[in-house]
Amino acid sequence: MGYVDLHSHVLFGLDDGAPDQATAIALLDGLAALGITEQCVTPHQKSAQYLPAWDLVESTYAELEKLRKPHHPTLRLAAENMWDDVFYRRAQDNTIPGYKGTVAFLVEIPPPLMPPGMIDQLFKFRMAGKLPVLAHPERYHALWDNDGLATQLRRHCAFVVDLGAVGGFHGKREMKAARHLLEIGLAVAVATDAHQLGDLQQATAGLSWIDKKLGHAAVVRLFDHAPRAILAGELPDA
Repeated sequence: MGYVDLHSHVLFGLDDGAPDQATAIALLDGLAALGITEQCVTPHQKSAQYLPAWDLVESTYAELEKLRKPHHPTLRLAAENMWDDVFYRRAQDNTIPGYKGTVAFLVEIPPPLMPPGMIDQLFKFRMAGKLPVLAHPERYHALWDNDGLATQLRRHCAFVVDLGAVGGFHGKREMKAARHLLEIGLAVAVATDAHQLGDLQQATAGLSWIDKKLGHAAVVRLFDHAPRAILAGELPDA
């Protein structure tokens, strides 16, 4: 057993993550060195920016599976879905690409603006048996200094903060928000959101902060137990 990383851009040549096979393999080496034994690969699905065709995503995943070494984490295919027009259409069609073999799916929102009706839509997802997983909630301005709104959202989705933000590499305001969400228990899991090799050093710094401030048991809960629960379709307790 080891850590489970719910969010990364290891699949190569699809978005702003790994540009090629060599970088993807180097990332898997680094992720393994962090103690990660299951790696979710979550390329962007973002209208008008990074929207690779899903058959290309699947074929790239198959290529990486063939290149993966025995010491590398096992891979699970998913996507980072932007809450946009493509996402709305897929929500209606029940075709949102989620964590393969699970009812969970990863979603992000534009940092400056919370989508209208988001809480109601999250509730509908839950009633339909789906489990929304909110990527990097520390980025979203509407949640800064608004624990009430964060708590409302958290009732219907899992908050997964970026370790790089916890480590202070994504901006002071984002660091403050990430650490606050962890300290008050609204963040239920952490992830690397690894795009490039430098992100792994940032993730290490984030893990060190959690270990020092919240204790090693919190590291295990946030980076092992809770991600496994999410992939089993459970919304972890705060």
